[in-house]
Amino acid sequence: MKLIVGLGNPGQEYSNTRHNVGFMVLDSFLNDVSWQSKFNGLYYKTTIEGESVIFLKPTTYMNLSGQSVQQFTNYFHIDISDILIIHDDLDLPLGNYKLKRNSSSGGHNGLKSIINCLHSEAFLRLKVGVTYHRNENTIDYVLGKFSKAELTLLEENYLHYHKIICSFIQNGVEKTLMNFSKK
Repeated sequence: MKLIVGLGNPGQEYSNTRHNVGFMVLDSFLNDVSWQSKFNGLYYKTTIEGESVIFLKPTTYMNLSGQSVQQFTNYFHIDISDILIIHDDLDLPLGNYKLKRNSSSGGHNGLKSIINCLHSEAFLRLKVGVTYHRNENTIDYVLGKFSKAELTLLEENYLHYHKIICSFIQNGVEKTLMNFSKK
């Protein structure tokens, strides 16, 4: 069973913000599915190419995302290597991505929470670039909304993210890292 987690903050006021890019990628991949609520998260369980998959959007707010991820991991007996976390990355240009495993949080509070709750850094991360201009306040920037032009550029890259998600489900971590390390 695979667990694919999009990080973000719940509530309409955070819709289309940079910190919610994980939610946005899941929503674009799944379109209009019926999300269910469990363990402080919205989830959708399905089977893709014979593999059971849970898609999760933690509703704990970003800084406590690990609580929901840990509960799903424990309840469904999911191996750490079967977890993909999708999140924003300030150091990558908008729309670009990087896949990483076994690395630190890089200062991302959602990842810090997940690492602390799972006691591991061995899960796969899909870092989606949101470009950061160092002269802006970081919190204001990540909680700021994408412009129309930024949303268009991001949407043009959804197909790349979808291919990564499909590869992770069908092929696992190693092949996905080999084929999609960064753009």
